[in-house]
Parts: sequence; structure tokens; C-alpha cells
Amino acid sequence: MNYYSLHHKSPKTTFKNAVIEGLAKDRGIYFPEEITPLSKDFIDNIENYTHQEIAFEVIQQFVGDEIPAEKLKEIIAETVSFDFPVVKVDENIATLELFHGPTMAFKDVGAKFMAKCLEYFNRDNNKEVTVLVATSGDTGGAVANGFLGAKGVNVVILYPSGKVSDIQEKQLTTLGKNITALEVDGVFDDCQEMVKTAFLDEEITKTLTSANSINVARWLPQMFYFFFAYKELKKLNKELIFSVPSGNFGNICAGVMAQKLGLPVKHFVASTNVNDTVPNYLKEGTYNPKPSKATISNAMDVGNPSNFIRIRELFNNDFNLLKKHFSSYSFSDAETRETMKEIYSNSGYVADPHGTVGYLGLKKHGIQKHEFGIFLETAHPVKFLDVVESTLPVKVAIPPQIKKVINNKKVALKASSYEDLKAFLMQE
Repeated sequence: MNYYSLHHKSPKTTFKNAVIEGLAKDRGIYFPEEITPLSKDFIDNIENYTHQEIAFEVIQQFVGDEIPAEKLKEIIAETVSFDFPVVKVDENIATLELFHGPTMAFKDVGAKFMAKCLEYFNRDNNKEVTVLVATSGDTGGAVANGFLGAKGVNVVILYPSGKVSDIQEKQLTTLGKNITALEVDGVFDDCQEMVKTAFLDEEITKTLTSANSINVARWLPQMFYFFFAYKELKKLNKELIFSVPSGNFGNICAGVMAQKLGLPVKHFVASTNVNDTVPNYLKEGTYNPKPSKATISNAMDVGNPSNFIRIRELFNNDFNLLKKHFSSYSFSDAETRETMKEIYSNSGYVADPHGTVGYLGLKKHGIQKHEFGIFLETAHPVKFLDVVESTLPVKVAIPPQIKKVINNKKVALKASSYEDLKAFLMQE
């Protein structure tokens, strides 16, 4: 399988090189040259396959022969080693819970898959790889956990000071070993821009890669979720609509990829907070990124989502075709809090702010009798303790995964500019 840059100014490359490089030399993100639909027999009989077997069928073509089948199965076994339950919330709406992994966020799957691929590719190489990642919340913790102790890999995580939750910060600043956190004076977009700039800096001679969803090994495994949900809901015999809380748009982009592979999905809803670049684009036809704004659903505080270019590529850059299969709506913090109360009052379900935005998207889009809506719960409510407990009459129990880090001491270096990041990388 070859990959090409969506800026179309770099040569095609292999899966291995796309994973190691992260970003093409022309600063474009990579996209697979071919997408071959899975067999109808596989889709029709998906309930007879285990999660690990489904994941292997879904990802194999994108890896090709660059990782032997048995090794790929081993990587998948470590990647999808926890539950992905579907929980009914309304008569025709359920949530797909993606927070049962080690850091209690959906990014655990992509982070672990990428870490294991990179470790495999680096198995006979004495030269270390530095993974650079910008986080608006959950990516940092998932990447830190996924790569912790990985042979030949150092991880540098940039996060915006004061704009991640306390628990998120602990998850990315307390592990030590091969993980370093840089606390950036700015917003997520500043962190992401610093990472992209480092890739193009020829004075930095070490091998850099990214563990954001721009990296194909972080992005593509997220397709698994949509197949797992379909397996669970196929018996309903209804048309499925997925609403995905969206920040950098990697997760929903993976959903559209799943649809391209033959998964029966009627429609996708990209639900955002007040960072409404994509909802505005779908209304006006003009893509106008802007600085991100801080919200209570902080993992979605992205003003210029990197993966939206991939979504447009999946729809052949046809604006009308995109609008036919894809909607996007924006919601305020006030609407999010009110809806958290509504969900809890109606069903007793405690939704985190991000999942709640996904629920709002389904409600706004509307679900007909012959349809069924699924919103993705991308993080456990404990990750947003202050917001949840100040909004709902609940005391959230602290799960074991969080107890492990909550009392650890934060260790982070300060960075206020790209020059600070560069100086750190040059001396590392």
C-alpha cells in the first residue's frame, strides 16, 4: 500500500515511511492510494467475528506486507484488549463508550497501535525516533501511556497551559521515563503549529514523527469503533447515523473511511463546540480556520482541524456530495450543560461534555423511526470531574486507571515559542 501527500508535492511512500515521517516533506498529511471495500460476506456476517478478527480485516490492506500477518494480529490483540460497549440512552439513540482503556479516552486504540507499529519498524535500528505530539486534552495521556518504555522512541508532548483538565494534565506529565511534557503558553493550535514547523526544520537532524491523528497509524485504527458498533446494532435492522464529537476530525474521518470500506452507515454528524470552522464551511462553502476558543469540552478546542482535508478527499472534494452524507453542528457550553442534565434526568446516564455534544448533534439532525443514532462517548466523565460534578447531582467514582496517576507529581518544561521547542530538541 502506498500513501500520497494531500498537498501533492511529495513522492508517494510506504506505510512504514508514512508512520515514521508522520507528515510529508511538503507539509501535507498522508492518504492511502487505494481503498478496497471489504467483502459483502464479511459485512453480512460480522457478528460471527471477534473484535480482534474484525480489526485485522479492516486494517490489513493499509499495512500490506510491511508487518507480517501474525505480528499484526499480535499488535491488534494488544490494541483492542478492552470493551467497547453500546449503551442505550433514548428510544432510538445509544452511545458507544470508547473510554474503557488504560487512559479512559478513545485515543488509547490509535496510540497503542501506532506505538507498537513504530516499535516494530525500529526493532533493528539503533537510531532513536522522537515522537512529537500536540494535545488539546486526551491525546497526550493516551500517547504517553501507549509509548511508555517503547524501545528506541522518545516522546515529546506539547499541551496548552491551563486548557486541559487536571486529570488530563497528570496523565501526560507524571509518567517520566521516555516521556517529556512541554507546557505551552498558548492554545492547541499553537502547539500543533510548533509540531508542524519542527518537521520542516532542516537544522533538527534527529528523526521526528507525529502521534497526532495526522499520522496514519494513529488515524486508521479508529475505523475499528464503527465496525464494532455495527456488529452490536446490526440486529436492529435500522439505518445507522453516527454523531462524533469532533475537534481535529480524525475520529469522524475514520468513520467515513469505514463507510468507504463497505460499512452500512447512512449519515455522519460532526458535532463541535463553539469552534465552528467546519459547521460554517458546510453552511457557507468557504473554509475559514480561526483561532480556537477554550470550552468545557476542551479536547475539541481546535480552530483548524487537520483531518478535514482527508474527509474532503474521501468525498472527491465534491462539496455537494459531502453535504449529502455529512452534517456538522456547533453547540455552546450552556447548551452542553443543559443537555448533560437532560440526559441524566431521562436515563440516569452520566455523559461527559464531549459525548453530550455528540448527543446534541443527533438531536439537531433528527432521527426517524427507521433510523438509529449512535453518539460516541470519547472519554470517561472522571476526566472532566469539575464540569460533571458542578453540572449534575453526582459524585463520580475514581476508576483504578486514574487513581494510578492522580497523586503523582507534575513534571513539565515551559515553552512560549517554537524556538523553545527547537532548543529542547537540539539538546535532547
